[in-house]
Amino acid sequence: MTPATAPGTPGAPDVLALFDRSVRAHPDAPAVVTPRRVFTYEAVDRLTDTWAASLAGRGAGPGLLVGLAFPDPARTVLGMVAALKAGAGFTVLDDRLPALARAALVARTEAAVWLGDGEHAPDGAYVPAGPDAPRPAAVRHRPDDPAYVLFTSGSTGEPKGTVVERDALARFAAGVAERLELSSGDRWLQVASLGFDVVIEEVFPTLAAGAAVVCRADTRALDAEELHTTMARTRTTVVELSTQYWLEYARWLTAAGLTTPPELRTVVVGGERMDPAPYRAWQARQPAALAHVYGLTECTVSSTFYTGRLPDGAEEVPLGTPLRDVEITVREDGRPVPDGEAGEIHIGGPLLARGFLGDEAATSRRFVPDPWAPVPGARVYVTGDLGRIDADGHLVFLGRVDDQVKIRGHRLEPARVERALCENPEVDQAVVFPDPETGTALWAFTVPADPARAPLPGAAVRPAAAEREALVTPLERSLPQWAVPRVHYRVAVLPKNPHGKIDKRLLAAWAAGAEGATPASRAEPPPDGSSPTPRDGPLATVLETFREVLGAPGLGPDDDFFAHGGQSLLAMRLLARLRDSFPAAQGLRASALFASPTPRLVAAALDERETART
Repeated sequence: MTPATAPGTPGAPDVLALFDRSVRAHPDAPAVVTPRRVFTYEAVDRLTDTWAASLAGRGAGPGLLVGLAFPDPARTVLGMVAALKAGAGFTVLDDRLPALARAALVARTEAAVWLGDGEHAPDGAYVPAGPDAPRPAAVRHRPDDPAYVLFTSGSTGEPKGTVVERDALARFAAGVAERLELSSGDRWLQVASLGFDVVIEEVFPTLAAGAAVVCRADTRALDAEELHTTMARTRTTVVELSTQYWLEYARWLTAAGLTTPPELRTVVVGGERMDPAPYRAWQARQPAALAHVYGLTECTVSSTFYTGRLPDGAEEVPLGTPLRDVEITVREDGRPVPDGEAGEIHIGGPLLARGFLGDEAATSRRFVPDPWAPVPGARVYVTGDLGRIDADGHLVFLGRVDDQVKIRGHRLEPARVERALCENPEVDQAVVFPDPETGTALWAFTVPADPARAPLPGAAVRPAAAEREALVTPLERSLPQWAVPRVHYRVAVLPKNPHGKIDKRLLAAWAAGAEGATPASRAEPPPDGSSPTPRDGPLATVLETFREVLGAPGLGPDDDFFAHGGQSLLAMRLLARLRDSFPAAQGLRASALFASPTPRLVAAALDERETART
């Protein structure tokens, strides 16, 4: 695979040189903060020396990968630094992936060594132990050696492993630290999934600036109240949230009558299109500033930042201007267009990834030679996103060229999920798209292979529990949780619009008409089409809250939250509403819904907690 070309500023320091500079300048300052311990820069330096020596002794080195499979974010951060010190790159195995997907990623990365102690760690993974060791001898790594490999969703049915080189990582870390004006007094709260590229943005700019990475005890998602409490307790100054996560936090702050913690100065938000209304509302009320970002894993996380106040007349929140060493152009048929005109966003410069691991064909399709670059041999990444450059020089997002979507910050080719659904012999056709209301959960519409099982034309029917389970279970074995459709409908045909495309608006309208319909596993509803509602007591309140959050007026007391479109962000919203009605819901984590996913079970759990309180 050809290394990235077209370097920017000559002689850019290696990412470890940035870390070493922080160690020398702030040896006693916090570098990694955990709920139980604060690691100073000097302590992190010594510990990662020991780990790096152990890794080198087991064969890790330039051009190879070290796998990380910790359930502990802090150890993951330490493992990243140690791998780079050994001259190797790293990859992170997300503990939330299904077992089959984890096994596939382990096989594809061919890591020389695995560090880890989680249940998801592959055989042979270990945690270095023993007394402090001297720093390993200097490793002759090159700027184009791999720094890390992280995986994105692919349209071919396999996630794509993106190979980012050391020079790109170093330039990125320095660029973000500069743009966000990070200093040694900052504390960046790590909240992203450890297998998601945002973790790179949380860690390396922070260490380059001599600031502290604040780590949680585990990888479980924080709901809005927990996020707020954690930031206040740890004196967090910077946090990065997906667009939908940020919206949930903003709603919670408004409902609670609170503002952001006093130390929090910047909330970085990105991953999906941003509506101007909540952006303006935040800027009018919250003291913490917003930084709206745009980027792709293939271009080393974030490429552009918008940090200004949104003008009153703006119809879109801009994506901002590029980091140094990032080149943004808008092109039509490969040619740059004048500012103000729409076209496909192209990203160039030395922050481009090397390409996709073991996939030269996909690499050559998306990383193409750039005849318009001033540097011979430069490449440009074709994003598939539409945009324009506005009068102020800011990049503005206009949509997607293809059908790729984003679900809670993760990019997904729906075709990958649709193909998986069609592997079921009972399914003839399938289409998958985000729910039109929130865009945070996937809906699946399937046409049965047996025409006798199809509903009437123009109707959408919710499958019974057994049928839905037969569709979902195979997907859960091979896809990330966020990529599994949680709401399913059976239809007679996938309608087309005048352009020959599947008419998703019409399907959504059919789905709206199906909300009063009842799967076979549910009790017969009253004549108005809704499920029976308890007349009084906690269950009535819990059920009504479920219905409001899920937008499902026909939901019954024994219906599963996740089977009706529920996911982590909606779980946060549900628990926030329940806390308003039940003192016993205080302190209840959104993850409790996995054990009690129906209104009846939640009501019983709240009753038990109330009894324990008295």
